[in-house]
Amino acid sequence: MPDFADPRDRLIVALDLPSVAEAEALIDRIGDAATFYKIGYRLGYAGGLALAADLARRGLKVFLDLKLHDIGNTVEEGVRAVSDLGATFLTVHAYPQTMRAALRGRGAGLKILAVTVLTSYDDADAAEAGYALPVGELVARRAAQAAEAGIDGIVCSAAEAERVRAIAGPDRLIVTPGIRPAGADHGDQKRVMTPGQARAAWIDHVVVGRPITGAADPRAVAQAIVAEMQPAAP
Repeated sequence: MPDFADPRDRLIVALDLPSVAEAEALIDRIGDAATFYKIGYRLGYAGGLALAADLARRGLKVFLDLKLHDIGNTVEEGVRAVSDLGATFLTVHAYPQTMRAALRGRGAGLKILAVTVLTSYDDADAAEAGYALPVGELVARRAAQAAEAGIDGIVCSAAEAERVRAIAGPDRLIVTPGIRPAGADHGDQKRVMTPGQARAAWIDHVVVGRPITGAADPRAVAQAIVAEMQPAAP
């Protein structure tokens, strides 16, 4: 199992950048202030999968946010291929068949995270997409299905984390995007929380992108977020 004893592991820096060169430059600027990086579609399709393997070889942790969802065999084989890259986390959409297939395909060391409802969605967006349930109820239903499937962790909004924890149990990881330091712009996120609030909600890992990638001093912002995620001294 991955070792998350280092408090820096609680922060996952989202490398939502257009090129590997820019991602590498940001990682160099952050230095040892962060140990965990997320690679999603944008960078993944621009050489990010090779970068993921390189970061893993360098001892850093990698979250591949690919949100897989397809027929079972395709998901299973895709996850099996991803396992060879050395990543720590991989996302799939929280549909029962997809989750079960992903768990069959994972290799040693890879944890599968189920995405419940995107943090850019609110109730109006869910209704527009054809869902009969409001976001909170949809998240709860998918969290229960993820727990039943035996998934390693759940991706949800920080606003739903407490409810998800009650459903999924104490041993399942909760990973939350939409984390914004106090005073930061929310961007396209609609269900957000500060790092301190995330700590109080017993969230395991927070994903932060633009507040770090767009900062004049990304290292200092990363350090401040890690500090805010730590329990207060007795």
